[in-house]
Amino acid sequence: MLRSLEPGQTIIYGGNRTATVSAALASAFVEGDRLVVVNDTGALIHIPEQEWQTATNAVGRAHRAFLELGAVSDDAISRFYELFADRLADDSTFAAIAAANTGDVRTAKAAGRSTTRLALSASMRADMIAGLRMWGSADSSRDRITETIEHDGWTVEQRMAGLGVVGFVFEGRPNVFADACGVVRSGNAVVFRIGSDALGTAKAIVEHALDPALSAAGLPAGTATLVASAARSAGHAMFSDPRLALAVARGSGPAVAQLGSVARQAGVPVSLHGTGGAWIIASEHADPVRLETVVANSLDRKVCNTLNTAVVVRSAAERLVPHVLAGLDRAAAKRGTNAKLHVAEDPDGVVGSDRFVSIVPISRAEGIVDEPAADLIDADRLGHEWEWEESPEITLVLVDSVADAVERFNTLSPRFAASLVSDDRAEQDQFWSSIDAPFVGDGFTRWVDGQYALDRPELGLSNWQFGRLFARGGVLAGDSVFTIRSRVRQSNPDLSR
Repeated sequence: MLRSLEPGQTIIYGGNRTATVSAALASAFVEGDRLVVVNDTGALIHIPEQEWQTATNAVGRAHRAFLELGAVSDDAISRFYELFADRLADDSTFAAIAAANTGDVRTAKAAGRSTTRLALSASMRADMIAGLRMWGSADSSRDRITETIEHDGWTVEQRMAGLGVVGFVFEGRPNVFADACGVVRSGNAVVFRIGSDALGTAKAIVEHALDPALSAAGLPAGTATLVASAARSAGHAMFSDPRLALAVARGSGPAVAQLGSVARQAGVPVSLHGTGGAWIIASEHADPVRLETVVANSLDRKVCNTLNTAVVVRSAAERLVPHVLAGLDRAAAKRGTNAKLHVAEDPDGVVGSDRFVSIVPISRAEGIVDEPAADLIDADRLGHEWEWEESPEITLVLVDSVADAVERFNTLSPRFAASLVSDDRAEQDQFWSSIDAPFVGDGFTRWVDGQYALDRPELGLSNWQFGRLFARGGVLAGDSVFTIRSRVRQSNPDLSR
Protein backbone atom coordinates (compact mmCIF):
# COMPACT_ATOMS: atom_id res chain seq x y z
CA MET A 1 0.00 0.00 0.00
CA LEU A 2 1.40 3.37 -1.04
CA ARG A 3 1.45 5.58 2.06
CA SER A 4 3.85 8.38 1.10
CA LEU A 5 6.04 9.76 -1.66
CA GLU A 6 9.56 11.12 -1.52
CA PRO A 7 10.94 14.05 -3.56
CA GLY A 8 12.94 12.67 -6.47
CA GLN A 9 11.36 9.23 -6.16
CA THR A 10 11.39 7.32 -9.45
CA ILE A 11 8.10 6.01 -10.82
CA ILE A 12 8.20 3.49 -13.68
CA TYR A 13 5.60 3.83 -16.43
CA GLY A 14 5.04 2.53 -19.94
CA GLY A 15 7.25 -0.48 -19.29
CA ASN A 16 10.58 1.24 -19.90
CA ARG A 17 10.25 4.91 -18.89
CA THR A 18 10.45 6.78 -15.62
CA ALA A 19 8.87 9.84 -14.03
CA THR A 20 10.14 11.70 -10.98
CA VAL A 21 8.09 12.76 -7.97
CA SER A 22 8.29 16.50 -7.41
CA ALA A 23 8.72 18.08 -4.00
CA ALA A 24 5.22 19.60 -4.21
CA LEU A 25 3.63 16.23 -4.99
CA ALA A 26 5.56 14.49 -2.22
CA SER A 27 4.48 17.15 0.27
CA ALA A 28 0.81 16.99 -0.73
CA PHE A 29 0.49 13.20 -0.80
CA VAL A 30 -0.69 11.55 2.42
CA GLU A 31 -1.79 8.08 3.40
CA GLY A 32 -5.11 7.18 1.81
CA ASP A 33 -4.47 9.23 -1.33
CA ARG A 34 -4.08 7.67 -4.78
CA LEU A 35 -1.45 8.16 -7.47
CA VAL A 36 -2.37 7.60 -11.11
CA VAL A 37 0.47 7.36 -13.60
CA VAL A 38 -0.56 8.21 -17.16
CA ASN A 39 1.15 5.63 -19.32
CA ASP A 40 1.01 7.80 -22.43
CA THR A 41 2.88 10.77 -20.94
CA GLY A 42 4.26 9.85 -17.54
CA ALA A 43 2.11 12.51 -15.85
CA LEU A 44 1.64 11.83 -12.14
CA ILE A 45 -1.90 12.58 -11.02
CA HIS A 46 -2.52 13.02 -7.31
CA ILE A 47 -6.03 12.06 -6.18
CA PRO A 48 -6.72 13.00 -2.53
CA GLU A 49 -8.68 10.42 -0.55
CA GLN A 50 -11.71 12.72 -0.24
CA GLU A 51 -11.95 13.21 -4.00
CA TRP A 52 -11.54 9.48 -4.57
CA GLN A 53 -14.38 8.71 -2.16
CA THR A 54 -16.62 11.42 -3.63
CA ALA A 55 -16.25 10.00 -7.14
CA THR A 56 -16.43 6.36 -6.05
CA ASN A 57 -19.61 6.96 -4.07
CA ALA A 58 -21.22 8.77 -7.02
CA VAL A 59 -20.40 5.92 -9.41
CA GLY A 60 -21.71 3.47 -6.83
CA ARG A 61 -25.06 5.26 -6.63
CA ALA A 62 -25.32 5.29 -10.41
CA HIS A 63 -24.39 1.61 -10.65
CA ARG A 64 -27.08 0.61 -8.15
CA ALA A 65 -29.60 2.72 -10.06
CA PHE A 66 -28.68 1.04 -13.34
CA LEU A 67 -29.36 -2.40 -11.86
CA GLU A 68 -32.83 -1.18 -10.85
CA LEU A 69 -33.69 0.58 -14.12
CA GLY A 70 -34.63 -2.67 -15.84
CA ALA A 71 -37.80 -2.78 -13.75
CA VAL A 72 -38.72 0.82 -14.58
CA SER A 73 -41.24 1.39 -17.37
CA ASP A 74 -40.57 3.45 -20.48
CA ASP A 75 -43.49 5.68 -19.47
CA ALA A 76 -41.76 6.48 -16.18
CA ILE A 77 -38.60 7.48 -18.03
CA SER A 78 -40.66 9.69 -20.35
CA ARG A 79 -42.29 11.21 -17.30
CA PHE A 80 -38.89 12.01 -15.82
CA TYR A 81 -37.91 14.05 -18.89
CA GLU A 82 -41.19 15.94 -18.87
CA LEU A 83 -40.94 16.75 -15.18
CA PHE A 84 -37.32 17.84 -15.54
CA ALA A 85 -38.29 20.12 -18.44
CA ASP A 86 -41.30 21.48 -16.55
CA ARG A 87 -39.18 22.46 -13.58
CA LEU A 88 -36.67 24.26 -15.79
CA ALA A 89 -39.54 26.04 -17.55
CA ASP A 90 -41.12 27.16 -14.28
CA ASP A 91 -39.84 30.67 -13.51
CA SER A 92 -40.17 30.31 -9.76
CA THR A 93 -38.15 27.09 -9.76
CA PHE A 94 -35.64 28.43 -12.24
CA ALA A 95 -35.00 31.56 -10.19
CA ALA A 96 -32.72 29.69 -7.79
CA ILE A 97 -30.81 28.16 -10.71
CA ALA A 98 -30.43 31.57 -12.37
CA ALA A 99 -29.15 33.05 -9.13
CA ALA A 100 -26.56 30.31 -8.78
CA ASN A 101 -25.47 30.86 -12.37
CA THR A 102 -25.11 34.59 -11.81
CA GLY A 103 -22.80 33.78 -8.91
CA ASP A 104 -20.75 31.39 -11.04
CA VAL A 105 -20.40 33.97 -13.81
CA ARG A 106 -19.37 36.66 -11.32
CA THR A 107 -16.72 34.40 -9.78
CA ALA A 108 -15.34 33.35 -13.16
CA LYS A 109 -15.10 36.94 -14.37
CA ALA A 110 -13.30 37.96 -11.19
CA ALA A 111 -10.78 35.20 -11.86
CA GLY A 112 -10.27 36.43 -15.43
CA ARG A 113 -11.82 33.37 -17.05
CA SER A 114 -14.10 33.31 -20.08
CA THR A 115 -17.83 33.12 -19.38
CA THR A 116 -18.94 32.69 -22.99
CA ARG A 117 -20.27 29.18 -22.38
CA LEU A 118 -20.94 29.55 -18.68
CA ALA A 119 -23.77 32.07 -18.73
CA LEU A 120 -27.13 30.31 -18.69
CA SER A 121 -28.84 32.48 -21.28
CA ALA A 122 -32.51 32.39 -22.23
CA SER A 123 -31.65 30.53 -25.43
CA MET A 124 -29.56 27.95 -23.54
CA ARG A 125 -32.43 27.43 -21.11
CA ALA A 126 -34.86 27.01 -24.00
CA ASP A 127 -32.54 24.50 -25.70
CA MET A 128 -32.28 22.46 -22.49
CA ILE A 129 -36.03 22.34 -22.14
CA ALA A 130 -36.51 21.44 -25.80
CA GLY A 131 -33.89 18.70 -25.57
CA LEU A 132 -35.49 17.14 -22.52
CA ARG A 133 -38.94 17.22 -24.10
CA MET A 134 -37.51 15.62 -27.23
CA TRP A 135 -36.15 12.73 -25.18
CA GLY A 136 -39.45 12.50 -23.35
CA SER A 137 -41.31 11.93 -26.61
CA ALA A 138 -38.64 9.77 -28.26
CA ASP A 139 -39.28 6.09 -28.85
CA SER A 140 -37.49 3.80 -26.45
CA SER A 141 -34.94 1.32 -27.74
CA ARG A 142 -34.89 -0.71 -24.54
CA ASP A 143 -35.57 -4.39 -25.21
CA ARG A 144 -36.15 -3.71 -28.91
CA ILE A 145 -35.64 -6.89 -30.95
CA THR A 146 -33.11 -6.22 -33.70
CA GLU A 147 -32.92 -9.74 -35.07
CA THR A 148 -34.63 -13.10 -34.62
CA ILE A 149 -32.91 -16.35 -35.64
CA GLU A 150 -35.18 -19.36 -35.89
CA HIS A 151 -33.76 -22.82 -35.25
CA ASP A 152 -35.44 -26.19 -35.07
CA GLY A 153 -36.85 -26.26 -31.56
CA TRP A 154 -35.42 -22.95 -30.40
CA THR A 155 -35.20 -19.25 -31.23
CA VAL A 156 -32.55 -16.60 -30.56
CA GLU A 157 -33.60 -12.96 -30.14
CA GLN A 158 -31.09 -10.13 -30.30
CA ARG A 159 -32.36 -7.34 -28.01
CA MET A 160 -31.11 -3.84 -27.35
CA ALA A 161 -30.26 -3.00 -23.75
CA GLY A 162 -28.65 -0.29 -21.71
CA LEU A 163 -24.85 -0.31 -21.66
CA GLY A 164 -24.51 0.52 -17.97
CA VAL A 165 -23.14 3.55 -16.13
CA VAL A 166 -21.96 6.30 -18.47
CA GLY A 167 -19.48 8.72 -16.95
CA PHE A 168 -19.17 12.27 -18.29
CA VAL A 169 -16.65 15.00 -17.66
CA PHE A 170 -17.80 18.27 -19.19
CA GLU A 171 -16.44 21.76 -19.51
CA GLY A 172 -18.29 24.51 -17.65
CA ARG A 173 -21.53 24.57 -19.62
CA PRO A 174 -24.77 24.25 -17.61
CA ASN A 175 -26.77 22.79 -20.50
CA VAL A 176 -24.82 19.52 -20.34
CA PHE A 177 -27.42 18.16 -17.95
CA ALA A 178 -29.96 17.85 -20.72
CA ASP A 179 -27.33 16.33 -22.99
CA ALA A 180 -26.02 13.78 -20.49
CA CYS A 181 -29.44 12.68 -19.27
CA GLY A 182 -30.23 11.52 -22.79
CA VAL A 183 -28.59 8.18 -22.05
CA VAL A 184 -31.35 7.35 -19.57
CA ARG A 185 -33.74 7.01 -22.52
CA SER A 186 -31.86 3.88 -23.63
CA GLY A 187 -31.72 2.41 -20.13
CA ASN A 188 -28.41 3.75 -18.83
CA ALA A 189 -27.49 5.54 -15.64
CA VAL A 190 -25.26 8.60 -15.80
CA VAL A 191 -22.69 10.13 -13.49
CA PHE A 192 -21.06 13.41 -14.40
CA ARG A 193 -18.58 16.00 -13.29
CA ILE A 194 -18.82 19.54 -14.61
CA GLY A 195 -16.09 22.20 -14.74
CA SER A 196 -15.53 24.03 -11.47
CA ASP A 197 -16.77 27.34 -12.91
CA ALA A 198 -20.26 25.89 -13.37
CA LEU A 199 -20.43 23.76 -10.22
CA GLY A 200 -22.75 26.14 -8.34
CA THR A 201 -25.17 26.14 -11.25
CA ALA A 202 -24.94 22.36 -11.49
CA LYS A 203 -25.75 21.86 -7.82
CA ALA A 204 -28.75 24.17 -8.15
CA ILE A 205 -30.07 22.25 -11.16
CA VAL A 206 -29.71 18.98 -9.25
CA GLU A 207 -31.45 20.33 -6.16
CA HIS A 208 -34.29 22.21 -7.79
CA ALA A 209 -34.97 20.27 -11.00
CA LEU A 210 -33.12 16.98 -11.55
CA ASP A 211 -33.56 15.17 -8.23
CA PRO A 212 -37.22 16.23 -7.79
CA ALA A 213 -37.97 14.99 -11.34
CA LEU A 214 -36.29 11.63 -10.70
CA SER A 215 -38.21 11.18 -7.46
CA ALA A 216 -41.61 12.22 -8.83
CA ALA A 217 -41.22 9.94 -11.87
CA GLY A 218 -40.31 6.96 -9.72
CA LEU A 219 -36.82 6.46 -11.12
CA PRO A 220 -34.11 5.07 -8.83
CA ALA A 221 -32.14 7.63 -6.85
CA GLY A 222 -28.77 7.97 -8.52
CA THR A 223 -30.01 7.42 -12.07
CA ALA A 224 -28.36 10.75 -12.85
CA THR A 225 -25.67 11.66 -10.33
CA LEU A 226 -23.43 14.70 -10.03
CA VAL A 227 -19.90 14.34 -8.70
CA ALA A 228 -20.12 17.44 -6.51
CA SER A 229 -16.47 18.40 -6.46
CA ALA A 230 -14.57 21.32 -7.92
CA ALA A 231 -11.32 19.32 -8.02
CA ARG A 232 -10.17 18.01 -11.39
CA SER A 233 -8.81 14.97 -9.59
CA ALA A 234 -12.42 13.91 -8.94
CA GLY A 235 -12.82 13.47 -12.69
CA HIS A 236 -9.66 11.36 -12.83
CA ALA A 237 -10.98 9.28 -9.95
CA MET A 238 -14.31 8.77 -11.67
CA PHE A 239 -12.66 7.69 -14.92
CA SER A 240 -10.51 5.23 -12.96
CA ASP A 241 -13.60 3.34 -11.79
CA PRO A 242 -14.01 0.06 -13.74
CA ARG A 243 -17.76 0.07 -13.03
CA LEU A 244 -18.15 2.64 -15.81
CA ALA A 245 -19.40 1.13 -19.05
CA LEU A 246 -18.31 4.18 -21.06
CA ALA A 247 -16.31 7.31 -20.26
CA VAL A 248 -17.14 10.47 -22.19
CA ALA A 249 -15.02 13.60 -21.95
CA ARG A 250 -15.55 17.03 -23.49
CA GLY A 251 -13.40 20.10 -23.08
CA SER A 252 -9.91 21.25 -24.03
CA GLY A 253 -7.75 18.88 -26.05
CA PRO A 254 -4.93 18.12 -23.56
CA ALA A 255 -7.31 17.68 -20.62
CA VAL A 256 -9.58 15.37 -22.59
CA ALA A 257 -6.63 13.33 -23.87
CA GLN A 258 -5.37 12.82 -20.33
CA LEU A 259 -8.81 11.78 -19.06
CA GLY A 260 -9.08 9.32 -21.93
CA SER A 261 -5.72 7.80 -21.06
CA VAL A 262 -6.77 7.37 -17.43
CA ALA A 263 -9.99 5.62 -18.44
CA ARG A 264 -8.32 3.33 -20.95
CA GLN A 265 -5.78 2.28 -18.32
CA ALA A 266 -8.69 1.25 -16.09
CA GLY A 267 -10.17 -0.82 -18.91
CA VAL A 268 -13.04 1.63 -19.53
CA PRO A 269 -13.99 2.35 -23.17
CA VAL A 270 -13.80 6.04 -24.03
CA SER A 271 -15.51 8.51 -26.29
CA LEU A 272 -13.43 11.67 -26.44
CA HIS A 273 -14.76 15.01 -27.61
CA GLY A 274 -11.92 17.43 -27.21
CA THR A 275 -9.40 18.01 -29.96
CA GLY A 276 -11.15 19.00 -33.14
CA GLY A 277 -10.77 21.91 -35.43
CA ALA A 278 -12.16 21.46 -38.92
CA TRP A 279 -10.22 21.63 -42.17
CA ILE A 280 -11.49 23.33 -45.33
CA ILE A 281 -9.72 22.40 -48.56
CA ALA A 282 -10.12 24.54 -51.66
CA SER A 283 -9.31 22.94 -55.00
CA GLU A 284 -8.65 24.67 -58.31
CA HIS A 285 -12.33 24.02 -59.07
CA ALA A 286 -13.51 26.07 -56.06
CA ASP A 287 -15.81 29.02 -56.58
CA PRO A 288 -14.11 32.00 -54.86
CA VAL A 289 -17.32 33.60 -53.59
CA ARG A 290 -18.58 30.32 -52.17
CA LEU A 291 -15.20 29.74 -50.51
CA GLU A 292 -15.26 33.16 -48.84
CA THR A 293 -18.77 32.60 -47.50
CA VAL A 294 -17.94 29.09 -46.29
CA VAL A 295 -14.89 30.35 -44.40
CA ALA A 296 -16.80 33.21 -42.78
CA ASN A 297 -19.69 30.97 -41.73
CA SER A 298 -17.30 28.39 -40.26
CA LEU A 299 -15.86 30.96 -37.84
CA ASP A 300 -18.92 32.29 -36.00
CA ARG A 301 -17.54 31.08 -32.65
CA LYS A 302 -14.93 28.69 -31.28
CA VAL A 303 -16.12 25.14 -30.88
CA CYS A 304 -14.71 21.84 -32.05
CA ASN A 305 -16.19 22.09 -35.56
CA THR A 306 -14.93 25.61 -36.20
CA LEU A 307 -12.59 26.07 -39.16
CA ASN A 308 -9.05 25.58 -37.91
CA THR A 309 -6.96 24.83 -41.00
CA ALA A 310 -7.56 26.24 -44.48
CA VAL A 311 -5.79 24.41 -47.29
CA VAL A 312 -5.55 25.88 -50.79
CA VAL A 313 -4.20 24.17 -53.89
CA ARG A 314 -1.13 26.16 -54.92
CA SER A 315 -2.12 26.44 -58.59
CA ALA A 316 -5.20 28.46 -57.57
CA ALA A 317 -3.65 30.32 -54.62
CA GLU A 318 -3.54 33.79 -56.19
CA ARG A 319 -7.21 33.54 -57.04
CA LEU A 320 -8.48 31.83 -53.85
CA VAL A 321 -6.29 32.93 -50.93
CA PRO A 322 -7.66 36.52 -50.97
CA HIS A 323 -11.14 35.08 -50.50
CA VAL A 324 -10.00 32.87 -47.61
CA LEU A 325 -8.57 35.98 -45.95
CA ALA A 326 -11.68 37.99 -46.74
CA GLY A 327 -13.84 35.32 -45.10
CA LEU A 328 -11.57 35.34 -42.06
CA ASP A 329 -11.80 39.12 -41.81
CA ARG A 330 -15.57 39.04 -42.24
CA ALA A 331 -15.88 36.67 -39.29
CA ALA A 332 -13.66 38.92 -37.18
CA ALA A 333 -15.55 42.06 -38.14
CA LYS A 334 -18.83 40.40 -37.18
CA ARG A 335 -17.39 39.86 -33.70
CA GLY A 336 -15.95 43.38 -33.55
CA THR A 337 -12.38 42.18 -33.31
CA ASN A 338 -9.33 41.28 -35.41
CA ALA A 339 -8.35 37.97 -36.94
CA LYS A 340 -5.19 35.96 -36.33
CA LEU A 341 -3.55 34.05 -39.18
CA HIS A 342 -0.82 31.41 -39.06
CA VAL A 343 0.83 30.60 -42.37
CA ALA A 344 2.76 27.48 -43.33
CA GLU A 345 4.54 26.96 -46.64
CA ASP A 346 3.87 30.15 -48.59
CA PRO A 347 7.11 30.51 -50.58
CA ASP A 348 5.38 32.68 -53.18
CA GLY A 349 4.20 35.27 -50.66
CA VAL A 350 0.56 34.98 -51.68
CA VAL A 351 -0.62 36.24 -48.29
CA GLY A 352 1.35 39.46 -48.62
CA SER A 353 3.66 41.10 -46.11
CA ASP A 354 1.19 43.56 -44.58
CA ARG A 355 -0.36 41.04 -42.20
CA PHE A 356 3.03 39.95 -40.89
CA VAL A 357 4.12 43.47 -39.93
CA SER A 358 0.75 44.80 -38.80
CA ILE A 359 0.35 44.80 -35.00
CA VAL A 360 -3.30 44.48 -33.95
CA PRO A 361 -5.26 43.84 -30.74
CA ILE A 362 -6.09 40.12 -30.43
CA SER A 363 -8.60 38.86 -27.88
CA ARG A 364 -7.05 36.14 -25.71
CA ALA A 365 -8.30 34.32 -22.63
CA GLU A 366 -6.09 36.56 -20.49
CA GLY A 367 -7.36 39.73 -22.21
CA ILE A 368 -6.45 41.90 -25.19
CA VAL A 369 -2.92 41.32 -26.50
CA ASP A 370 -1.16 43.32 -29.22
CA GLU A 371 0.52 40.96 -31.68
CA PRO A 372 1.19 40.52 -35.41
CA ALA A 373 -1.92 39.79 -37.45
CA ALA A 374 -0.05 36.90 -39.07
CA ASP A 375 2.98 34.73 -38.36
CA LEU A 376 4.78 31.74 -39.83
CA ILE A 377 4.55 28.25 -38.33
CA ASP A 378 6.13 24.92 -39.20
CA ALA A 379 4.17 22.70 -41.55
CA ASP A 380 4.13 19.89 -38.98
CA ARG A 381 1.84 22.07 -36.82
CA LEU A 382 -1.08 21.96 -39.25
CA GLY A 383 -3.06 19.88 -36.78
CA HIS A 384 -2.62 22.28 -33.86
CA GLU A 385 -6.00 23.51 -32.67
CA TRP A 386 -6.25 27.22 -31.95
CA GLU A 387 -8.32 27.86 -28.81
CA TRP A 388 -9.46 31.41 -29.48
CA GLU A 389 -11.86 33.59 -27.54
CA GLU A 390 -13.19 36.47 -29.67
CA SER A 391 -10.54 36.76 -32.41
CA PRO A 392 -11.02 34.11 -35.12
CA GLU A 393 -7.78 32.21 -35.61
CA ILE A 394 -6.80 29.79 -38.37
CA THR A 395 -3.84 28.21 -40.11
CA LEU A 396 -3.38 28.60 -43.87
CA VAL A 397 -1.26 26.27 -45.99
CA LEU A 398 -0.71 25.81 -49.71
CA VAL A 399 -0.42 22.32 -51.18
CA ASP A 400 0.25 20.81 -54.56
CA SER A 401 -3.07 18.99 -54.95
CA VAL A 402 -6.23 17.82 -53.22
CA ALA A 403 -4.55 14.44 -52.79
CA ASP A 404 -1.68 16.19 -51.00
CA ALA A 405 -4.20 17.95 -48.75
CA VAL A 406 -5.92 14.65 -47.94
CA GLU A 407 -2.60 13.02 -47.06
CA ARG A 408 -1.75 15.86 -44.69
CA PHE A 409 -5.19 15.71 -43.09
CA ASN A 410 -4.95 11.95 -42.60
CA THR A 411 -1.46 12.28 -41.12
CA LEU A 412 -1.38 15.53 -39.15
CA SER A 413 -4.94 16.36 -38.13
CA PRO A 414 -7.02 14.81 -35.32
CA ARG A 415 -9.15 13.38 -38.15
CA PHE A 416 -12.37 15.08 -37.23
CA ALA A 417 -14.18 17.26 -39.79
CA ALA A 418 -13.14 17.99 -43.38
CA SER A 419 -14.77 19.97 -46.15
CA LEU A 420 -13.81 20.24 -49.82
CA VAL A 421 -14.90 23.36 -51.69
CA SER A 422 -14.99 22.25 -55.31
CA ASP A 423 -17.50 22.30 -58.15
CA ASP A 424 -16.08 19.07 -59.57
CA ARG A 425 -18.34 16.14 -58.63
CA ALA A 426 -15.73 13.50 -59.39
CA GLU A 427 -13.24 15.35 -57.19
CA GLN A 428 -15.80 15.43 -54.37
CA ASP A 429 -16.40 11.69 -54.68
CA GLN A 430 -12.67 10.96 -54.61
CA PHE A 431 -12.33 13.21 -51.56
CA TRP A 432 -15.07 11.30 -49.73
CA SER A 433 -13.40 8.00 -50.55
CA SER A 434 -9.93 8.98 -49.40
CA ILE A 435 -10.37 11.37 -46.44
CA ASP A 436 -10.18 9.61 -43.05
CA ALA A 437 -12.77 11.60 -41.13
CA PRO A 438 -16.17 10.84 -39.60
CA PHE A 439 -17.60 14.18 -40.78
CA VAL A 440 -17.18 15.18 -44.43
CA GLY A 441 -18.84 18.06 -46.30
CA ASP A 442 -18.59 20.45 -49.21
CA GLY A 443 -19.32 23.76 -47.48
CA PHE A 444 -19.26 25.30 -44.03
CA THR A 445 -18.09 23.07 -41.18
CA ARG A 446 -20.44 24.16 -38.42
CA TRP A 447 -23.13 21.69 -39.54
CA VAL A 448 -21.27 19.06 -37.49
CA ASP A 449 -23.69 19.02 -34.58
CA GLY A 450 -26.09 16.30 -33.50
CA GLN A 451 -29.05 18.53 -32.79
CA TYR A 452 -28.50 20.74 -35.85
CA ALA A 453 -27.83 17.93 -38.34
CA LEU A 454 -29.65 14.91 -36.91
CA ASP A 455 -32.36 16.49 -34.73
CA ARG A 456 -30.96 14.69 -31.68
CA PRO A 457 -29.32 16.38 -28.68
CA GLU A 458 -25.73 15.22 -28.76
CA LEU A 459 -23.54 14.11 -25.90
CA GLY A 460 -20.50 14.94 -27.96
CA LEU A 461 -18.74 14.57 -31.29
CA SER A 462 -15.95 12.04 -31.59
CA ASN A 463 -12.93 12.31 -33.81
CA TRP A 464 -10.86 9.39 -35.06
CA GLN A 465 -7.65 10.53 -33.39
CA PHE A 466 -7.35 7.23 -31.55
CA GLY A 467 -8.76 5.02 -34.28
CA ARG A 468 -12.10 4.58 -35.96
CA LEU A 469 -15.08 4.15 -33.71
CA PHE A 470 -16.46 0.67 -33.18
CA ALA A 471 -20.01 0.08 -34.38
CA ARG A 472 -21.32 3.64 -34.03
CA GLY A 473 -21.18 7.04 -35.64
CA GLY A 474 -19.19 10.09 -34.65
CA VAL A 475 -22.23 11.75 -33.06
CA LEU A 476 -22.81 10.30 -29.62
CA ALA A 477 -26.46 10.72 -28.63
CA GLY A 478 -28.53 9.26 -25.84
CA ASP A 479 -30.05 6.60 -28.06
CA SER A 480 -26.67 5.45 -29.39
CA VAL A 481 -25.41 4.17 -26.02
CA PHE A 482 -26.57 0.56 -25.90
CA THR A 483 -25.47 -3.03 -26.07
CA ILE A 484 -27.08 -6.19 -27.46
CA ARG A 485 -28.28 -9.01 -25.25
CA SER A 486 -29.26 -12.43 -26.60
CA ARG A 487 -32.39 -14.16 -25.34
CA VAL A 488 -33.18 -17.78 -26.20
CA ARG A 489 -36.65 -19.31 -26.25
CA GLN A 490 -36.45 -23.10 -26.28
CA SER A 491 -39.56 -24.96 -27.43
CA ASN A 492 -37.93 -28.41 -27.62
CA PRO A 493 -36.80 -29.54 -24.14
CA ASP A 494 -34.64 -32.32 -25.62
CA LEU A 495 -32.14 -30.01 -27.31
CA SER A 496 -28.52 -30.95 -26.79
CA ARG A 497 -25.18 -30.60 -28.55
